[in-house]
Amino acid sequence: MAEAQNVTLEYWVYSDFAQGEALALQQEFIKEFTEAHPGVTINITGKGDDDLTAGQVAGAASGNLPDVFMNAQSVGAQLVEVGALANIYEKWMAMPQEFRDQFDEDALASCMPRPEELYCIPYTGFGSLLFRNLTVLEQAGIDPSVPPATWDEWFAQMQKVKDAGLYAIPDETLVFNSIAEIYATSGSSETWGFNWDDRTTRIDPAIMAKVLQKFVDMAPLTSGTSRNDQATKDLFISNQLAFHTVGPWVNPTYEEAAKTSGLKYDFVLIPGDEPGKTGGIRSYEIVGVAPGPNMDIAFEFATYITEKQQMVRWAKLLSRYNANAAAMADPEVSDLPLIKVSVEAARGAMEVAAPYFIDSVPSCYNSTVIDYASATADGEYTPEEGAQEMIAELNSCLAE
Repeated sequence: MAEAQNVTLEYWVYSDFAQGEALALQQEFIKEFTEAHPGVTINITGKGDDDLTAGQVAGAASGNLPDVFMNAQSVGAQLVEVGALANIYEKWMAMPQEFRDQFDEDALASCMPRPEELYCIPYTGFGSLLFRNLTVLEQAGIDPSVPPATWDEWFAQMQKVKDAGLYAIPDETLVFNSIAEIYATSGSSETWGFNWDDRTTRIDPAIMAKVLQKFVDMAPLTSGTSRNDQATKDLFISNQLAFHTVGPWVNPTYEEAAKTSGLKYDFVLIPGDEPGKTGGIRSYEIVGVAPGPNMDIAFEFATYITEKQQMVRWAKLLSRYNANAAAMADPEVSDLPLIKVSVEAARGAMEVAAPYFIDSVPSCYNSTVIDYASATADGEYTPEEGAQEMIAELNSCLAE
C-alpha cells in the first residue's frame, strides 16, 4: 500500500459517465484506488462536452484546474496552448513496458505531436457505424440479411426507401462529422485534416467534388434532420428512417427501443466506393492530467483507470470500444457485437481532424466545410465549384 498522503483530486468526466451504471463503476474504480492510497480523496464531476472544454480553459487561466479530466482529441491543441495539459512523457516512459504495450499504437501516437511530448492517455473511442432500421428496409423490398458492400449498393437502397415513401438518411451536410463520414467513403486520412507546416487543408479537390456530388444525389432522400438531432432518433425508432451514420453512443437508445417499442435494427460498417473500403470517422476521448502539485498522484490515478482490467470492465458494461488494445482483445469483450464491429470500423475509418495536439483548429474551418457542403447540395454550386471554393476558403481560414 502506498504511503499515506492527504490530497483531494478533482476528476471531471463526460456527463454520461457520471450517471447510472457508468457512475457506479467509476465510483468503484475510485474506491479501489483510494483504498490503496490512504489519505487520497477523489471527487468525480460529470460535465457536457462544451462545459468540459470551457471549464478546463477557464481553470487554466485561474489556476483552478481539475487534476484529472476527460475530453476529446480534437480540442487537445487548445488545452495544451492554455496550459491545461501536462506533458506526461517522462512519467509515461517510467511505467512498465508491459503497461505501455497495452495501448493502441496509433491512438497513443496521436497524443504525441513531437518527440518527448505526450499530452494524454487515449481512452474510449469510436468508429462510425451504419445503423439500419430493418423494418424500413423490409418495407422497401430490401433484403437486410446482406449489408451493402459499396456506395453504389447503399445509394440504390436509399432510393428504394424513398420510393417506398420513407426517409433514407439524415441530411449529412448539416454537421461536420457527418460530412467527414461521407467524405471517407471516397477519401482517407491522407486527404483530410491539416498541413500545419504551411497551414493548408489536406482536402483533395477531386475527392471533395465527388463527395459533394453524393450530397447532391442524397438531397431528395433525406429527413432534413441532422445526424445529432433527437428528431433523427425519433424517426429511426418510429420506423420512418432507414439509415443513421453515427457513433456507438446511440446504441443504448436504440437497444432500449428494441425492448420497449419493438424496434428492429442492426449496425454494420459504412460502405465505401469499392468492396473492402469503408467510410466513417474515428477518434478518441482522452484522459489528461493537469500540471501542478497533485500531478504525480493524478497521473497514477489516470494510469489506473486506463489499465487493461479497468478497461475490460468498462467495455463489458457499456459495450464501448476503447484505446486499450489488450482490453479489446480480451475474450470477455472481444466477441461483444458492438465492440467487434467498432474495432473493425475504427480500423478502416478516417481520422476526424488529424493531426492532433499540434495547433488549434480555427472555428471557421468546420463552419466553412458545412456551408459549402450544404450550399452545393442545395444547388448553389456545382460539385466542382463547391470543392474549389471550399478549399480556397479553408486555406484562407487556416492562414489567418
